[in-house]
This record gives sequence, C-alpha cells and structure tokens, in this order.
Amino acid sequence: MPDRQLLHLVFGGELKSLDSTEFRDLSALDIVGIFPDYASARDAWKSKAQGSVDNAHMRYYVVHMHKLLEPGSGDGH
Repeated sequence: MPDRQLLHLVFGGELKSLDSTEFRDLSALDIVGIFPDYASARDAWKSKAQGSVDNAHMRYYVVHMHKLLEPGSGDGH
C-alpha cells in the first residue's frame, strides 16, 4: 500500500499587529500552495518566510489539512 497523502497548505499574509494572528487584508493573502507532505510544505514555508524577513508583520503558516480532513487520525505531523 503506498504512503497516504498528508496534505499541507502553506499561506501567509500581513498581520494587523505582531501579537495577533488576525490578517490586515484577507484579499491579499498569499496562498503558496498545497503540498503532499510536511517536508515539502516546510521547505515552501521556509522560503516564503525568509523572503519576507524585512516585513515584521508578514507571517506564513503551515496548515495540516489532513488533520482537518480526517480528525482523530493521530498521524505524526
């Protein structure tokens, strides 16, 4: 049986404040993509995060979509 897909979404945007996760403009979110595993999602996240280092309000996140699709599955990442 092949490895299961463990989908991960990478996205980011500018936050309203540094102590919040509320975005300044939802229409300006940067949807980087959906990745088949955590390693490739982390690579994409890291690249985007490093590329936006000059903007303290810009944040990128990795969302474990497989956990949303199959709650309680208990898989690793």
